[in-house]
Amino acid sequence: MPYDSVESFLAAVAAQYGALPKRLKAVAKHIETNRSRMVVTRITDIARACEVQPSAVTRFAQRFGFSGYAELQELFRAAFSEKNAPAASYARRIRDMVDAGRLRGDPGGTMRQLLLANQGALEEFALQLDDRALKQAVALLHDAAEVYVVGVRRALPPAAYLVYLLQHTAMRVHHVSGLGGTFQGEMRSIRKGDLLVALSFAPYGKETRACARIARSRGARILAITDSALSPLAEGAAVTLLVKEASAFSFRSLSSTMLLCQGLFIALASRLELDLEQSHEQGAVDD
Repeated sequence: MPYDSVESFLAAVAAQYGALPKRLKAVAKHIETNRSRMVVTRITDIARACEVQPSAVTRFAQRFGFSGYAELQELFRAAFSEKNAPAASYARRIRDMVDAGRLRGDPGGTMRQLLLANQGALEEFALQLDDRALKQAVALLHDAAEVYVVGVRRALPPAAYLVYLLQHTAMRVHHVSGLGGTFQGEMRSIRKGDLLVALSFAPYGKETRACARIARSRGARILAITDSALSPLAEGAAVTLLVKEASAFSFRSLSSTMLLCQGLFIALASRLELDLEQSHEQGAVDD
């Protein structure tokens, strides 16, 4: 096995993504986006979804050191076999009812399907959380002279929530809302030493990508909160936090993203409080 974890494999894919041929890029994107389904996905399923021949999927696997697709899939199966604990009996009964169609067509059934979808997504998020990246993200927030936060459309609620949370600190925080089409104007004052927190999910808001380009051109650092290592926001970001959301009834949730924002704030607040305590201790010594 050429990789010891799914994460190391996906990191290698992200590092080489720009050099991949078009067909292999499509395969890379599909695998990264559908990692949770890889344990049961057939090579023909990927080929059909990417509109390529199965041989292209095999070439992709061999490009990254696997003997073929079967060995690549085994990496995902080994990773998830230990992580998928048996569901609680109540949750199992609900899922059985969902599969049988008995919960469709009534508000309670709809709500249970949404809750169960989010439960699975949150469990997967907890297992795949990158602790190192999270620590680096907190450090970026802590060290920033000023923080700018941008997110449009589906990313707007978590962006606004993160701004609300950060406003409980003494930090200078700017919500880049673009009200009246003023994204460029709101980004005009960002400079070196500042941080842009950019939240965006496929198909990735053009306004958010434009703000990221402005931030880079002015020497500011970027914390990207997105759904793929192949996201355009990940390129050039100092730190990228990946978050996978549940999908039910063709609607994607925001539960994991909201919790990520809350977790970032709590970790940052704890560090700021520690700074304050150390300052008080130093003052007592100086006195």
